[in-house]
Amino acid sequence: MTRWKITIEYNGRDYHGFQIQPDVDTIQGAIERAMSQFCQQDIGIVVAGRTDAGVHARGQIAHFDLDYKYKNGQPRDIDAFTLIRAINANLMPQPISIVDAQIVDPKFHARFQAKQKHYMYRIINRPYALSLDQGLAWWVKPALNIQAMEKSAQYLIGEHDFSTFRDSKCQAQSPIRSVDEITLETHDILNGQEIFIHVRGRAFLHHMVRNIAGSLSMVGEGKWQVEDMLTALNAKDRTHGGPTAPSDGLYLQSINYI
Repeated sequence: MTRWKITIEYNGRDYHGFQIQPDVDTIQGAIERAMSQFCQQDIGIVVAGRTDAGVHARGQIAHFDLDYKYKNGQPRDIDAFTLIRAINANLMPQPISIVDAQIVDPKFHARFQAKQKHYMYRIINRPYALSLDQGLAWWVKPALNIQAMEKSAQYLIGEHDFSTFRDSKCQAQSPIRSVDEITLETHDILNGQEIFIHVRGRAFLHHMVRNIAGSLSMVGEGKWQVEDMLTALNAKDRTHGGPTAPSDGLYLQSINYI
């Protein structure tokens, strides 16, 4: 058996999340079917972090074990380029691509060895509805105060009880999480701005990044004062938080293992 680490890019708009489920389209299901078609083996992949329905990824990580050494008693080998090309050929025309593959130590684990995850939330802030970016960003119509959003985000840095920012059905045993960094990146566009909220940390609660983005939008619109973010955090109660931002704008950007 050879253990492979793969990097996956996908548009999650038409999928019911990453994790395989019966009778619906998922990212995992699509990849495992493509692998089966390529190597005639039933292979399960282990992912670094499951994403919800509609969420996208540029740098999702997974691992799997592949027995590809022999066929009909004859030795054979496969390199990373050939593996990627074979899987992607069977994924087309779905909006899912393997963009990197590496042979790793048999003890490597995509989920348990992840040190930091980088999520990006994308907002398009302008008066006019989205056309080209439908399903790929959150359209926020009122003008947003970026400076106020940046100030309020600093209250969330560090280790806290993030109960206010977890989904009511979150199954994590503890609401304690540590956020390493939250930064906002802006770009001027015609009649508005494009905003990228970058959030980095080791692990996140269910809907945590989307709830942070929704709460930051409350500050940006002036519905909350900057200090209201701290009040919400200290409440440790989901009903005191902002709205859950749509899945459309959330991207899993990268995962670090060092």
